[in-house]
Amino acid sequence: MIYFDEGSETSVMTESAMRKGLYSALDQLGERERVLLVPPDFTRVHSQAGLLTQYAWEYYGDNVKAILPAVGTHYPMTPDEISDMFGDIPSELFMEHDWRHDVTTLGVVPAEFLRDISEGAVDYDWPVQVNRVIASGDYDLVLSIGQVVPHEVVGMANHSKNIFVGTGGSEAINKSHFLGAAYGMEKMMGRADTPVRAVLDYASEHFLSNIPMLYVQTVVGRADNGTLKVRGLYIGDDRQCFEKAAALSQTVNFEMLDRPLKKVVVYLDPSEFKSTWLGNKAIYRTRMAIADDGELIILAPGVKEFGEDPGIDRMIRKYGYVGTEQVMAFVKENEDLSENLSAAAHLIHGSSEGRFSVTYCPGGLTREEIESVNFRYADLDAMSKTYPPTKMQEGFNTMPDGEEVFYVSNPALGLWSTRERFSNK
Repeated sequence: MIYFDEGSETSVMTESAMRKGLYSALDQLGERERVLLVPPDFTRVHSQAGLLTQYAWEYYGDNVKAILPAVGTHYPMTPDEISDMFGDIPSELFMEHDWRHDVTTLGVVPAEFLRDISEGAVDYDWPVQVNRVIASGDYDLVLSIGQVVPHEVVGMANHSKNIFVGTGGSEAINKSHFLGAAYGMEKMMGRADTPVRAVLDYASEHFLSNIPMLYVQTVVGRADNGTLKVRGLYIGDDRQCFEKAAALSQTVNFEMLDRPLKKVVVYLDPSEFKSTWLGNKAIYRTRMAIADDGELIILAPGVKEFGEDPGIDRMIRKYGYVGTEQVMAFVKENEDLSENLSAAAHLIHGSSEGRFSVTYCPGGLTREEIESVNFRYADLDAMSKTYPPTKMQEGFNTMPDGEEVFYVSNPALGLWSTRERFSNK
């Protein structure tokens, strides 16, 4: 059932309108006494989920018993991040999700289902794992809050992904990431119906029906002046609200180009991107727009490591971004990688498959480190002078020497592709 549904390509939802929309949906639910809020972490700060979490806390007051940021494999949120994103909500309400230990398994999606929907790309079952507090039965409302936007693993982010991946366990996260990578990222990005989404839908239908779940989803896009605007808000307890949000995101967050791009420059906000684990969104989201033999330059002042998790960081350093064929061989040959399929999936996602070059300009990694994982290296200060983020405009830029460059200020907010390449996938 949909409790609130408002949005369009040109809509601009004010903070007041979002509060009113959320409150109208919560009014329809009736009284709730023990509420769990599940927003995203700081890597989704632009989603406005922090503001909506504040509104939910204001609405329910002391009946909000806990807040569980859906960090997935990311670092737990710092006190400063919590304060910046969630305002004056009491810090003692926030819990940390431990994706390796703090989960329970609700059931299993059978291997034959995954084999069928992946067209034989994988042949394993999938454990339906969530944080223990979600499955505890202690709450009469679990409010999942987030943003629907193109995503490299699932096609379109949010809805049940916020629960099954954001608060999921290591095996579930590993297998879901690898499913998407093995099936083919470019066949999935920007699509609401994908093999990974089918697994999440199966899990929701069979194992989540007894948990009182409500999804609150934004769609955020850029205005002509580059500022972020909330274009839609969709609140409901089933897949229909996701479908509506995804349809709007496909018009708001996509940029379809008539010709491939020879040079793309992407800037990674240092407050948001501190690792290539996150920073490689610069690769994921632009790859379908980049020409064969093109170049991607990533200005990454905050990037100081490869993986946010020490184990994944070791895997990236050991194997590198070497392309699908080589990573699949490494998985077969090496137990450490076969037992960490999310790392294997990330290595596939982060490779250009040799089709275009990737030049990283990090603030905290050396030339030797960058080149060891199969990227090119360039000095951040020098590249920032050549392509100054404060002066570049979104999209096409003509530099003083006549060079044409396509600039993206935040890859997490969209998907770029040529019309031909997207339509052929």
